[in-house]
Amino acid sequence: MNRFLRVSVAQINPTVGDLRGNREKILQAFDEARKRKSHLVTFPELAITGYPPEDLLLRKKFVSENIKVLRSLVGHANALAAVVGFVDRDKKGRIYNAAAVIFNKRLVAIYHKMYLPNYGIFDEKRYFTAGNQGLLVDFGEFRLGISICEDIWVKESYLYDARYAGSPSLLLNISASPYHAGKGPQRRRLVSRLARRVKAPIVYHNLVGGQDELVFDGGSMVVDRFGRVLAQAKQFEECILTTDILLGKKTPRIPKSLGLREVRSFAEIFSLEKGTPSVSEKNSLLSREGEVYKALVVGTRDYIRKNGFGKVLVGISGGIDSALVARIAVDALGSQNVLGVTMPSRFTSAATYRDAKILAGNLGIRCLEFGIGAVFQAYLGLFKEPFAGLPQDTTEENLQARIRGTILMALSNKFGYLVLTTGNKSEMATGYCTLYGDMAGGFAVIKDVPKTLVFKLVRYRNSLPPKNSIPASILKRAPTAELRPNQRDQDSLPPYSVLDKFLEAYVEKDLPVEAAVKAGVPRNVGLELARMIDANEYKRRQAPPGIKITPKAFGKDRRMPITNHYSSRP
Repeated sequence: MNRFLRVSVAQINPTVGDLRGNREKILQAFDEARKRKSHLVTFPELAITGYPPEDLLLRKKFVSENIKVLRSLVGHANALAAVVGFVDRDKKGRIYNAAAVIFNKRLVAIYHKMYLPNYGIFDEKRYFTAGNQGLLVDFGEFRLGISICEDIWVKESYLYDARYAGSPSLLLNISASPYHAGKGPQRRRLVSRLARRVKAPIVYHNLVGGQDELVFDGGSMVVDRFGRVLAQAKQFEECILTTDILLGKKTPRIPKSLGLREVRSFAEIFSLEKGTPSVSEKNSLLSREGEVYKALVVGTRDYIRKNGFGKVLVGISGGIDSALVARIAVDALGSQNVLGVTMPSRFTSAATYRDAKILAGNLGIRCLEFGIGAVFQAYLGLFKEPFAGLPQDTTEENLQARIRGTILMALSNKFGYLVLTTGNKSEMATGYCTLYGDMAGGFAVIKDVPKTLVFKLVRYRNSLPPKNSIPASILKRAPTAELRPNQRDQDSLPPYSVLDKFLEAYVEKDLPVEAAVKAGVPRNVGLELARMIDANEYKRRQAPPGIKITPKAFGKDRRMPITNHYSSRP
C-alpha cells in the first residue's frame, strides 16, 4: 500500500527578538496545518527567536524565554507533528542552534545543529556549541531525519555518507539561508543531488523576510527521492506550502557506525483518509532581475516596519538612482508613506528638474522643493576668508551634497520619517559619495546594487504595471552628480561596465587585480580602482545599513580594517 505523508511548510517571517509575535505566527500555522489535514508542520531555523539573533544570545534571560515559548507550544501540537527551530541550552549553560520535534502534546526529541557556519555574514561559532550526533525520529514505519541549514552544505556531513542512504523515510532541513542573486538555483541543485544520494524525499524549509541588511527569500521546496521538485513555495512571501509526499519503506536497520541517535515516538503519523484529495503547489520562479527587485522591496518594507517607522523621505534628483529608490519605496510602503524632496541648485539642469517632478507625479507621492542656491552662497561667504587664494574643488561640490543631507535630516527629525539614501555599490566602492551629504540617512536601499544593475532594474520595473513610471529620459541621460557645470560621473570614474566588472572580481570574488585585468579590465584602470576601493573603507564604515543582494556585500560580508597598510596591488 502506498503511504503518503501530508506536510505543511510554514514559510513565516519572524522578527528577531519578538518572541511573543513569533509564537503567534507559529500557533496560526498549527491551526492552518490542521485545517489542511496535515500530519507534519515545519518551521524555519530559529523560528522562535528570529534569525540571526546575534548578541541577544549572550543574554541568559533571552535564551530562557525562548525555551519557555517552545514549552508553551508543545501543548498545542495535538494530533499534529511539528518541527520548530529554537535555541536550546544544556546544564553547563552551553547553547545550541536546535530543532524541536513535537507530537501529540509531547516534546519527542531535540536536534542540535552540527555544522556552524563562520564565514561571510555568519558567525555562529561566536554563540553556539556544535552538536555531535545526527537524529532520526521513528514514527512507526516512517522515519524522519532532521538537519539544520549548513548541515546539508558541508560535504563532510554524515548526510553524504553512503551508509546513511535509505536511513530516513524523509529528510527535513530547516534553514535561514540569506538571499543573494543566483542563490536559488544553487540551493535547488544541492537539495536535488542530496535527495538522490540519500534515496529519500527532502523538505527544504527556508526563512522569508528582511532582517537588517539581510533578506531571506523563502523559496522552500519539496523534492522526491529522485531529486525532482514536487512543490515550490513562493519567493519573498509568507505562505504555507502543503504537499503529499510518497514514502518508501523504512530500512530495518541503521548502521551503528554512523553514530546516529534514533528516537521512537511510538506513533504512526502517516496515511491519508480514504478519498482525501491530494495536494501540492508549485509556484513559478522569478527572473534574475525580478528576484533582486523583490528582495529590495521586501528588505526595505521589513526594515521600515520592523523598526517602527511609518513613512520615509527620498531625495529626488532626477537621476536614475533616486528614481529607483523612490519606486522601491512606493512598492514597499505605498505612495502615501513616501515623501519626495527635490533640492535644485544652479547646476541642476532643466531636464533633471523636470524629470524629478514627473517621477513624483507618476509615483503619486508628495514632493517638497528646497532651492539650495542661497544656502550655498551663504556657505561660500562663510569660508571666503579661510579659502582665499585657493581654487574651488570637491570641497565646494561636497558642500552642496551636505546642504541637501542637512535638509533631509531636518525633515526627518521634525516629522519622524526615515531618510532613504540613494547611493549604489559602484559609488560606495570607489568613494564617489559624500560623507554627511548623500550618505546621510537611515537606510541605504541600493547600497549593494552595482550601477549597471540599477539600469536593468529600472527597465524591469518599467515593464510592470504601472508601466514606464520612471521616465525614459532618466534611463537615457548620462549619470551626473550635477555639482559643477557639465559634470559627468565618467569624468571621475571609468565606464560603469568596466567598473562593475572589476568590482565583481576584486570585491565579490576577492581576486587580485591581475585576475580582473585578464577578464578585460585595462591594467591602469584596475590599479586605480583597487586604490580607490582600498582607500575608502572609512567611508563605507559610516554608511547606513543596506540590503545585501550580491554574494559579497560591503559590511558584514567584507570586513576590511580601516587602518591597513597591506596592498594586493602589484
